[in-house]
Amino acid sequence: MLSKIAQSKHLFGGPAVTPGLKVFRSAGSLPRHRAQVTDVGKALDTDGSTISPLFNTGATPTGEGFYRPPPPVQERVGDYQATNTNPHPVATAIAMHRDEFWRKVPVWQDVSADEFLSYRWSVANTVQGSAKLLKFLQAVVPELVPLDKSGTQMQTREEFIKDVLDGVTAATMAIRMTPYILSRVNWEDPRHDPIVRQFLPMKSLLMPDHPKLALDSLHETADSPVKGLVHRYPDKALFLPTSVCPTYCMFCTRSYAVGADTDTVTKASLKPTRRRWEDAFAYIESQPGLHDIVVSGGDSYYLQPEQLRLIGERLISMPNIKRFRFASKGLAVAPTRVLDESDGWVNALIDISNQAKRAGKAMAWHTHFNHPNEISWITSEASQKLFEAGVMVRNQAVLLRDVNDNFETMSKLIRQLADNNIFPYYVYQCDMVERVEHLRTPLQTILDLEARMRGFIAGFMMPSFVVDLPGGGGKRLACSFQSYDRGTGISKYTAPAVTGRDKENKVYEYYDPIGPP
Repeated sequence: MLSKIAQSKHLFGGPAVTPGLKVFRSAGSLPRHRAQVTDVGKALDTDGSTISPLFNTGATPTGEGFYRPPPPVQERVGDYQATNTNPHPVATAIAMHRDEFWRKVPVWQDVSADEFLSYRWSVANTVQGSAKLLKFLQAVVPELVPLDKSGTQMQTREEFIKDVLDGVTAATMAIRMTPYILSRVNWEDPRHDPIVRQFLPMKSLLMPDHPKLALDSLHETADSPVKGLVHRYPDKALFLPTSVCPTYCMFCTRSYAVGADTDTVTKASLKPTRRRWEDAFAYIESQPGLHDIVVSGGDSYYLQPEQLRLIGERLISMPNIKRFRFASKGLAVAPTRVLDESDGWVNALIDISNQAKRAGKAMAWHTHFNHPNEISWITSEASQKLFEAGVMVRNQAVLLRDVNDNFETMSKLIRQLADNNIFPYYVYQCDMVERVEHLRTPLQTILDLEARMRGFIAGFMMPSFVVDLPGGGGKRLACSFQSYDRGTGISKYTAPAVTGRDKENKVYEYYDPIGPP
């Protein structure tokens, strides 16, 4: 039985607005707007069926620079009916003089701020699958784009698009990109854009896989006592309620399960069924040594608000659980959802955060920015709203070749995250998953970065530079290797705290990419 929704009575005001600026500010009641996600099945119930999101009517513009919210709505969640009367309004007014950067993309040059800031519009205009990608690229890529970084050689639009579509055929991850992240791309030079490099594979850039690469390089399936729950550390487990994301990363560590099937991979999909979730909850409750749960996937953004509440309230109710985090890239690829007062996801998150605090427990949002170009004024407004609401947000970046593998880019990223009260938590060495050899860096790169960055920012804003050990050894500081042979590219680690599945005293090996440095 779903737990009864707790109604929060806390509202969070914002700072004064500069006189003369046209602004949007929310007020009043909010509906439980459900994002349109075709991948996530039908309503959560007791027969194990999957979950189907629906749209509700959202807030409407007044014509005077403000949103007019709809009246309270009655909503049935499981065995309970609740009236949504206690919103969390946008903490900071959105100044309309901010750069409407999405208008630089030809297909969105006439899209208003109202539309772009709507999560419903974002979902409807997400580019998903090869056919939509082809249509989008034909509309936004110039006739000629640089082939090399100096711009001395050019390639035609058709050549670039063919390179991308051939890459999609060879990739392990399906294509899905939100309008927000697509609008942060420099389409005048897409081949060398750090965002394109993360999400759109180009066949000409792919390199042969290292022989040690694997789809499930961290052996998550082997460390799962029940489907969708990875228990590797003594006091922490990873719960995977869904296998859908708002945007798919080419280098996904969970490429064995996340997203739609591709030409190269049939996914071990994790459908969000009640039966599977209950098995996971029962296991967590049966382990008194478990104190910390990461709720990931997929992506927690693809949980409906009532599902988010269900999971959060269930974890809060467990005496053994002291901390939990929702993992979502949403703040990086679709921050408009946090500001969209017609959508209930962030309000559910804030309510859960407050409930956890009242229970003496800690909840956090772990997000995933990799490059400063992903951060805009919309990110800042969304982050400020979360900060004022008391939600802890931490970032986990991945070190990627020609994306963020230099001091200037990584230091700028960390500084901007810190300035937005997003705590830099981890910088990961790229996992040894298939089809990403062109994105991996030698271990020496992450060692050099950490050595140079240490001290450039306050210690509590300095991330840990880590390797998630192949074979299920868990995260270890990159600099804590037992040995590192730069000639062979093999580094060796031990993980004393990880002892399950005969891992005691095991030595784990990470392999540098074979290709050029």
